[in-house]
Amino acid sequence: MEAKRIYWYTITPLDVLMFRDAKPFTPGERAWAGSVFPPHGHTIAGGLRGLLGQKTELNLKGPFFCYYENETPKIYLPRPLNFVGEKILIPLPWNKELALNQAMWDENKPAPLGTIKTNKEDEDDEEETPKLRRYLPYSVVKEYLTKSSIGKEDWKVKNPGEDKPWKIETRSHNSIEEGTKKVKDADGYFVENCIRMLPGWSLALGVDQEITTPVTFRLGGEGHRVILNRVSSLDEQWNDLVELSSENFKAKEKAIAYLVTPGIFERLDGGKQAKCKPWPWEWKIKEGNLVSVVSDRAVPLSCRIRDAQKSTSIPAPQVFAAPPGSVYYLEKPQELFQNSAGASEKSQRWQQLGYGELLWIKYHD
Repeated sequence: MEAKRIYWYTITPLDVLMFRDAKPFTPGERAWAGSVFPPHGHTIAGGLRGLLGQKTELNLKGPFFCYYENETPKIYLPRPLNFVGEKILIPLPWNKELALNQAMWDENKPAPLGTIKTNKEDEDDEEETPKLRRYLPYSVVKEYLTKSSIGKEDWKVKNPGEDKPWKIETRSHNSIEEGTKKVKDADGYFVENCIRMLPGWSLALGVDQEITTPVTFRLGGEGHRVILNRVSSLDEQWNDLVELSSENFKAKEKAIAYLVTPGIFERLDGGKQAKCKPWPWEWKIKEGNLVSVVSDRAVPLSCRIRDAQKSTSIPAPQVFAAPPGSVYYLEKPQELFQNSAGASEKSQRWQQLGYGELLWIKYHD
């Protein structure tokens, strides 16, 4: 079946934004309400459905970031986590010259990783460590997909916000006792963290529907408004990356899978309890293709289950996603179960909301 065309948009806040994290919160029990940013796919899908005024199925890509440099928009993706500074990590089985090859390790678990030492390493240690990009522009990601490496200069921050394109503003909420000037003892005080994006920065989002823009809609807690704008040049940038990724996947050689949105790898364990892993359950170590994994702290997600007949919803069980930037080393590319014809409706729904987006890189020795 032919894939649907994806139209790319920017989402620019008109004010601060609020996106609470997955921890339960009740004023009085916990004085601080946690926040998360960038927002997850189900949050943005809810805002778009409110804009479209109908219960429609949406296929999303992202969200990512977009920065206007000299009025030219550039898509930014999270940095791959398989780099220590500017040095790439390599699985021990793929390079016998790594010093850690002398160590013993459990081959039923992801292989240890190491870096190649250079003659300039001592000299580099004496230099002042520059601020490194936390988000990489389209041009650098394209180079990574082409060469499986990123140049030292490409890591350095060149535009404000490439290390973090937003700042956090703390807002307190007080309830005053009637007839007094005192805050209520019960449920009278709590604090929230708000997000304010830096000038020139927006969210970038791909949707399989063409929407007339510019238009505003409500997004996140307290219904703060954002502007949706169609940016066709982002279509070309994303299509370039997808085309390169597809060619790398077809090569059937040693490969790196680069996760650019949170990955929800969930399944029932023994038919009793759903469990999440930092890598896909269908990718096997030792007897399969998976060699090693680079990931970070899991991202908790709290969604809601909607009752279509009653038009109500209840909290859904919490899931834990592998963070964007996670990297997987495989002997050859392997598709995700959620993208296969026999995938369950639930796993396909995660994919439709933009979760688990992988870009493939051919590994170069």
